[in-house]
Amino acid sequence: MTATTTGTPATKGWTEGWGLFWTLTLTLAAMSLGFLFVLGWDTDGYRMVIRATARTSLVLFLAAFAASAAFELWPAPFTRWLRRNRRQLGLGFAMSHFIHALAIIALWQTDPGAFWVLTNPKSIVTGGTAYLFIALLAATSFDRMVKALGPKAWGRLHWWGVWIVALSFIFTNGKRIPVSGWYALPVALVVAVIVLRMMAGRKQRRAAALA
Repeated sequence: MTATTTGTPATKGWTEGWGLFWTLTLTLAAMSLGFLFVLGWDTDGYRMVIRATARTSLVLFLAAFAASAAFELWPAPFTRWLRRNRRQLGLGFAMSHFIHALAIIALWQTDPGAFWVLTNPKSIVTGGTAYLFIALLAATSFDRMVKALGPKAWGRLHWWGVWIVALSFIFTNGKRIPVSGWYALPVALVVAVIVLRMMAGRKQRRAAALA
């Protein structure tokens, strides 16, 4: 789920490649079920899962979104790991947001009153658009789909997709800043990664001009 693709990492283990993806998936599922069993399969439990997965989704998206730029600017073992596993981090983000959506639907079915206090039709439209692109990014994050779409079409889809998701995070959190100043933090983090990507792009252009 990035603007460029890489093959499946050659190294294996629970922190690499598909081992990392399943580690993230199981961890997210365990966290969500834990909240539900402790708080209950009701409004409180679903709202906690929504809040928790909103945070894990942000972290995983930022990791995938920043991976290439971070390695370009600061080549190191950790940034190399990020770039090598950005596909799985992106799919982990999609899984986190899938659980997030399930919790939202469960809240809507369980407590419609609370659901409509927390959202509105405009947010549903913008959120739904972001989810559409997340689904497209996840579905095309495999080598077979890259070949089926062709590198050019695939690249355009993922370029637009990641930027739409990034802007969605800014919009979703930015509109809540008047409610709590803490929502400025995720906005600042997304903006920081956007600046990071711009810096990396400038460095690449300078290197190309000197080549």
